[in-house]
Amino acid sequence: MDMDQHHERMATMTFSSVYPHYLTKVEKKGRTKDELHEVITWLTGFSDTQIQKLIDEKVTFATFFEQATLNPNAHLITGMICGYRIEDIDNDLTRKVRYLDKLVDELAKGRKMEKILRG
Repeated sequence: MDMDQHHERMATMTFSSVYPHYLTKVEKKGRTKDELHEVITWLTGFSDTQIQKLIDEKVTFATFFEQATLNPNAHLITGMICGYRIEDIDNDLTRKVRYLDKLVDELAKGRKMEKILRG
């Protein structure tokens, strides 16, 4: 799969298809749905109600991030995720999806909340 196909897949993937995996991943490691929502809210500005609405509406990640108010400190999320260095991803949407993946990953790894929520 080339990068264009990869970016296209990211754009058309629905948030609702990935959310249960995020939840399972953090709960397996003893974190909570509230903590998951806290990191999603930090990154996107969405409230719990809005998160649920976006799940119910089965929005794509493209729509999800179009509607989000990205945290001004999001660029501080760096490092490797799924074999990619986040700061090297040149596609804006793919980078935002990877920001979210990385936050969920750190939550599951037991990182302290104040470290996860940069700045």
